[in-house]
Amino acid sequence: MRELAQQAKAWPFVEARKVLKRIGGKTPQKGYVLFQTGYGPSGLPHIGTFAEVLRTTMVRRAFEALCDIPTRLFAFSDDMDGLRKVPDNIPNPQKLAAYLGQPLTSVPDPFGTHDSFAAHNNARLRAFLDDYGFEYTFVSATEQYKSGRFDTALLKVLECYDAVQSVMLPSLGEERRQTYSPFLPVCEETGGVLQVPVIQIDSAAGTIVYERADGKRIETPVTGGRCKLQWKPDWAMRWYALSVDYEMSGKDLIDSVRLSSRIARALGGRPPESFTYELFLDKNGEKISKSRGNGLTMEEWLNYAPRDTLAYFMFGKPNTAKRLYFDVIPKTVDEYLSSLTRFSNEDDPARLQNAVWHVHRGAPPKETVPLSFNVLLNLANACNSEDKSVLWGFIARYAPQATPQSSPILDDLVGYAIRYYQDFVKPNKRYRFPDTRETAALQALVAALASVPGDASAADIQNRIYEIGKQFEFEPLRDWFKALYEILFGQEQGPRMGSFIALYGVAETITLIERALAGEDLSAAGSD
Repeated sequence: MRELAQQAKAWPFVEARKVLKRIGGKTPQKGYVLFQTGYGPSGLPHIGTFAEVLRTTMVRRAFEALCDIPTRLFAFSDDMDGLRKVPDNIPNPQKLAAYLGQPLTSVPDPFGTHDSFAAHNNARLRAFLDDYGFEYTFVSATEQYKSGRFDTALLKVLECYDAVQSVMLPSLGEERRQTYSPFLPVCEETGGVLQVPVIQIDSAAGTIVYERADGKRIETPVTGGRCKLQWKPDWAMRWYALSVDYEMSGKDLIDSVRLSSRIARALGGRPPESFTYELFLDKNGEKISKSRGNGLTMEEWLNYAPRDTLAYFMFGKPNTAKRLYFDVIPKTVDEYLSSLTRFSNEDDPARLQNAVWHVHRGAPPKETVPLSFNVLLNLANACNSEDKSVLWGFIARYAPQATPQSSPILDDLVGYAIRYYQDFVKPNKRYRFPDTRETAALQALVAALASVPGDASAADIQNRIYEIGKQFEFEPLRDWFKALYEILFGQEQGPRMGSFIALYGVAETITLIERALAGEDLSAAGSD
């Protein structure tokens, strides 16, 4: 398998080989290869944060398939950053306005559950990562700065002050250049992180002199948590101090990666191998933001689909911007199920390309799910029931070998389908009555179904539906199926009708059609 991994083209293996080449195939001096992800706890953790940890973990696992060199993953929280604006999606946001500029670890928790806003958001992130089973070490910027673990690196930044400035100043506007310093002093009186001019530096003493807004000049050490670095120098200092080997970041940080890499080299370090991923967009094509809370949260996805489907979504095409909202869930679930089924029949090289290898660390479950998520959604529609046992009554007839006990993935999907249907599909249904041609075609379909033998397959039923569509000259033929979906399900898209009828039952489908022909309200249709 190790030889196959050397040739695998899946993007985590491509990235992993970059890391292996970086270290020359040998264990680094620190004793392990360090993968790092960053998190800014200025807002609630969102799905993009999870995606970065997950994708980095996929690269880490691919690396471990290549060699036996130890690895670690740091989930780094920049929780010493000053609160720049009050997030929109928190309770009583006006209460935080007085804490602008304070380190996030000093801002009160608006949710009232933790010592600080940063502690609350960090806990939310860690709880999800722990629940998912990630292997990582959580690292707090505040702890690193205040404990002195960053002191040596901070003194190095002070020593290389002019070199750091030569990197940063050309990237800034004229006004910002006049007062910019990589060091942000922490005010002894207010505790705030200050954006103030640095008047003097003393690398031998390890101090700077800064000028406060009131004109007072204050000398302070850069060590021991008395100063924090600006974002780009801070990122470079972290790489240098921790000897980070790999870190990915979003497309919006391309320029930051470039500048931080130059600073890391100026400090005498080596920037990590990097990977730039595209950003997630919300339903309107706008960037997902922690402070705005737009787009899906991790918890919301897991209300309607298994967590492995979320990982599957994150694996696919990380270089392509993807809209992330509720409508993508059913499609993703069915693509995941298809990949899971395909995996069992693939040879080893193909398996390394299959997303489920990366989702399940090389050992995906072997259960075959006989029904798609979309079919389950339409079954929930036809049954109009929130009771899983009602749906299982139909499933047992269609796939008698499947039971809730023997098919746990399918059983979970039944519950997710009911919940998704009730919350998103049912409220948006728009049933319509058939026109004259559609009425005649539906009557013909009833007659055709009435003559279907008891052992007819889904394919046989599908062929009969095709023939009726051709008989009544629906052109293109998909208009016939669109009519069936709108009249029987109240939506423009739907399942493969032959498979659905085989699942729901021929007699039950005839009853459903007859009710539509009689002008009944199918939004209240049930299994009876």
